[in-house]
Amino acid sequence: MKVWAVANQKGGVGKTTTAVTLGGLLAARGYKTLLVDIDPHGSLTSYFGYSADAVERGVYTLFQHRESDPSILISPTRFDNLQILPASMALATLDRQLGTQSGMGLVLHKALKQLSGRYDYALIDCPPVLGVLMVNALAACDHLLIPVQTEFLALKGLERMLRTLSMITRSRNIKLPFTIVPTMFDRRTRASTEALQQLQSEHQSDVWSSVVPIDTKFREASREGVPLSIMLPQARGAVAYNQLLDVLLSGVDGERRSVAL
Repeated sequence: MKVWAVANQKGGVGKTTTAVTLGGLLAARGYKTLLVDIDPHGSLTSYFGYSADAVERGVYTLFQHRESDPSILISPTRFDNLQILPASMALATLDRQLGTQSGMGLVLHKALKQLSGRYDYALIDCPPVLGVLMVNALAACDHLLIPVQTEFLALKGLERMLRTLSMITRSRNIKLPFTIVPTMFDRRTRASTEALQQLQSEHQSDVWSSVVPIDTKFREASREGVPLSIMLPQARGAVAYNQLLDVLLSGVDGERRSVAL
């Protein structure tokens, strides 16, 4: 099983949209796909009709009872080949409750290893803050996707994310490939175009060669609780993520710079 984490230390850049859309595309291609929501806000969980306020078994249970069989914590979605390990609001208390306990940084890695025979891909939707949850995601994943909105404040958030990535992964003594994904690109605005140019200039081959455009269809898909790639596969945003997935599956992104640990 391949594990991809979707993370950025700035909110509102398209992390959940990226996880949902890529997950829908993988499932539609016949890959057994697990979505893992480790954000206490539970946006990914809510997308598929579950309330983060009411989830009784999910990621939080995994951290509370590390000896549990993780397969019993997984919930179905209405879509073939697509299941979810949901979040709950209680995840917000993990750092205070359990963050100092030994082995807490590898809980998710160990759980996904137990599930590896059941799925082809797992996509982790991360919270926008550094803590035990993001540490777990970076320890568990094979590839990191960093969505970055094409506006200048988001570029500042990217720098924080890259510093965090370097700091955390150094302790793992391996290389973690990553891809920066420009999102919410509006070619009609000078600000968006200039932000993209700066992103490409400063990060070069780390940046995916295309963009995810502004597309109001993402909001419609979210309202319906259906990945845009399933609801309207010809929508601009769905086509863009389909192209990104082709790149990821082809292994081209394996040539991108990795953080040396």
